[in-house]
Amino acid sequence: MSDSTVTETQLAEVQKLADNIRTEVAKVIIGQTDTVDLLLTALLSRGHILLEGVPGTAKTFLAQVFAHVTKLDFGRIQFTPDLLPGDLLGTNLFSFQTNEFSLVKGPIFCDMLLADEINRTPPKTQSALLEAMQERQVTIDGQRFPLGENFMVVATQNPIEQQGTYPLPEAQLDRFLFKHILSYPSRDEEIKIVEQHGQRSGTPGMADLGLKSVMTKAALAKVRKAISAIHLNDEVTHYVVDLVRGTRDNPLFETGASPRAAAMIASSARAYAALQGRNYVIPDDVKAIALPALRHRAVLSPAAEIEGRTADEVITAVIEQTHAPR
Repeated sequence: MSDSTVTETQLAEVQKLADNIRTEVAKVIIGQTDTVDLLLTALLSRGHILLEGVPGTAKTFLAQVFAHVTKLDFGRIQFTPDLLPGDLLGTNLFSFQTNEFSLVKGPIFCDMLLADEINRTPPKTQSALLEAMQERQVTIDGQRFPLGENFMVVATQNPIEQQGTYPLPEAQLDRFLFKHILSYPSRDEEIKIVEQHGQRSGTPGMADLGLKSVMTKAALAKVRKAISAIHLNDEVTHYVVDLVRGTRDNPLFETGASPRAAAMIASSARAYAALQGRNYVIPDDVKAIALPALRHRAVLSPAAEIEGRTADEVITAVIEQTHAPR
């Protein structure tokens, strides 16, 4: 595929859409530009994202604002220990008036599903998301129901409270394109947050924020089509594979990243390149997304854990040690 496949006009459309989304989100979300960029990259490359952060770092609020600005049909479910798969997917109920079963759809039937505190529900309910995240469909009583091409999961979890939680299994973590760690805002950002939101308690409704919806589903489909044609040459492809294989060859990891990770990185690197205004992928695009794309897929060995190493630390070393083409 040649570099000229994606035109300057198409690239300009990608950047205009992204800039409009960033501008609207920034009206109420102070800072978190890296989080918004990863949300954009995930949206454009049809990926799911796991947001991890302490309470009060605007994980839920950001997802709500992002869905409103992009005009995606938003669904939210609070994951709890007593949640059942039917509470998420829906169930067939019998009507005595019609003598027929009819499907009452669950909150999963939407474009963007906020899975709030996803690690607070047992594995049986967590696994109800597996088919949806991989195939964008669900099976209820043997019948399959499509969720649509725009279906996206934004999941959140709290890293400091482990009592009553159920860590996500590797098979489910592997279906997330990114795992992003939200940090505390800087002092100046926190002052702006207090100035802007300190006059009320709780989260304001989207109608009260004065935000505009700046995207249509037709525009999203058009931009995604352009991004799929972004050029990824053989050298960068080999670099992606070597980077992923580097997590498997490292003795500090018990399990490395899967081939699915390599395919996802290639796809999201195309979206990231387009957001930077290029119709081709360079190694720096891969490096920019490698850590959030790999940190949840590599499992530390017991020896590394005893030494106090972290997955981020080891993955950063793998990125630095993997030869990048010029």
